[in-house]
Amino acid sequence: MTDKLPTIAIIGGTGDLGTGLARRWAQAGYNVIIGSRTADKAAEAVTALRAVMAERGCKSVSVQAADNVSAAREADIVALTVPFAHHRATLESIRDGLSGKILIDVTVPLLPPKVARVQLPPEGSAGQIAQNLLGESVRVVSAFQNVAAEHLKDGHSFDCDVLVCGDSKEAREAVIALVEAAGLRGFHAGSIANAAAVEALTSALIFINKQYQCHAGIRLTGVAAPGA
Repeated sequence: MTDKLPTIAIIGGTGDLGTGLARRWAQAGYNVIIGSRTADKAAEAVTALRAVMAERGCKSVSVQAADNVSAAREADIVALTVPFAHHRATLESIRDGLSGKILIDVTVPLLPPKVARVQLPPEGSAGQIAQNLLGESVRVVSAFQNVAAEHLKDGHSFDCDVLVCGDSKEAREAVIALVEAAGLRGFHAGSIANAAAVEALTSALIFINKQYQCHAGIRLTGVAAPGA
């Protein structure tokens, strides 16, 4: 790999989580493509994001718009930030552009209206569904499920750790670098099978957020920060 930073596509990237990640990665110097089912909707999100970033002094950033299929094809690393209801259909639509790449699956299997109750799919997790569907040519890494979109899009520093699951250690390391670029701490959390535990935590955090009127995350204790 060269010193050039990879291009990152965020599929379904027009929501709070997608634009929050786009902002932080763009500020860190990455070329970011926001994808949506239609290029027009992606362009609207890019225009709004650039305006917010310009107001806060971030003018020299690379953020582009594309439809999901084009975004996946043009990127080096792809992040998927769609609701679980659209997870499989979106993966099927972009799979031809994912071969040989890392897919960061941020999806959580939430089934409205009971989103504060753990309801994992028969496969175990959304990350496992993605790996099963895409096969060995795509290295699926599950991450960012326990990070509040409100914190990401605000752009301020906050304490939150990210558990990173995937069958490829090299792919996990690449994603941990992106976690750190977003201003967070990332930790290896095992194979894609372990994504079930991480995704399940999201429902517990949703309950906590409602109970205590907050935007809670997770923090590991008893372990040194990566690189320390």
